[in-house]
Amino acid sequence: MDFNVKKLASGAGVFFTRAVQFTEEKLGQAEKTELDPHLENLITRADCTKNWTEKILRQTEVLLQPNPSARIEEFIYDKLDKKIPSRVTNAELLGQYMLDAAKEFGPGTPYGSTLITVGEYQRRLGGAEREFLQTSAMTFLTPLRNFLEGDWRTISKERRLLENRRLDLDICKARLKKAKLAEAKAAASPDFQETRPRNYVLSASASALLSEEVDKAEHELRVAQTEFDRQAEVTRLLLEGISSTHLNHLRCLQDFAEAQATYYAQCHHYMHELQRELNRLLQHLSTLSPTTETASVVICTHFLHFLHREVSLTMEQTQLPVTGARRAKVLYDYDAHDASELSLLADELITVYTVPGMDPDWLVGERGNEKGKVPVTYLELLS
Repeated sequence: MDFNVKKLASGAGVFFTRAVQFTEEKLGQAEKTELDPHLENLITRADCTKNWTEKILRQTEVLLQPNPSARIEEFIYDKLDKKIPSRVTNAELLGQYMLDAAKEFGPGTPYGSTLITVGEYQRRLGGAEREFLQTSAMTFLTPLRNFLEGDWRTISKERRLLENRRLDLDICKARLKKAKLAEAKAAASPDFQETRPRNYVLSASASALLSEEVDKAEHELRVAQTEFDRQAEVTRLLLEGISSTHLNHLRCLQDFAEAQATYYAQCHHYMHELQRELNRLLQHLSTLSPTTETASVVICTHFLHFLHREVSLTMEQTQLPVTGARRAKVLYDYDAHDASELSLLADELITVYTVPGMDPDWLVGERGNEKGKVPVTYLELLS
């Protein structure tokens, strides 16, 4: 018990001394040992890495999970080291609602069959989204969290220890300076120059004590300097490891971009297929004779036109600006779905241009005397 009290008192004394030194440095009343410029640069670089990693991590979490309540729930499960419960995506839920509605209206009716078609593709989109979220969390979010909760904590701990070693070093420097000043002051005092035997003995004894204080302070300074240099080297090695962290995060960025590309490619593919299915259903309804065209068929036709327009809007993609006629190389074979489109063969060259008000996903293509709409995604625009 006595040992613990002494240790606690000693620790409190050291803490108080460091606090005094730190305060005096801030007030400009004490000298401060400056770190090596290379070490200072490493510290600045490490702080920058930590701050931007936190921002990128938080914003990526918002991108992948816009619902704040769901993010808090996932955070709690992660801290409790429990498995996060499986959550249905919005697209999957919409698809399931459409399939359930189709059962009510009848799968054999035009409206019911259309709901089944759209619902199935919504579920596929939801499945692609779920896979994208899982891949992104594993290959991107987890490495960023591991850096902040692992490597950065170790670096922060060693940096705090380095700061304590620096304060101890500056305390020892100040203590030695005071001891030398006291010794010099005592040597210059009249009592020290007194020749009478009694005063001479007292002065010699005082001089020996002051000299002993100086030796003790010099020894403490050497020990403090050694500990500071050792800790500075440890901290430097850890901070230089930030370069490896950057390389690791670079690979994570590549994986994240690859996951995004795969996800959006899947979505684009599914929406293209859905667009074709809706075109087929529209053509089927248009072949019905007037005697068989009931009110429900008319409603379904309008509904299919609406869906076709909405699907086309969701497929809007970034493309090079086209002004006037340009040459384009066909990337893949394409079969026209109606008379307004132009069939394409891979590797052939055609002329393309736009018309006012045209869907940005399509261009007008010309090959000889043939003309028709062609999808932009099947073309490579040439300069």
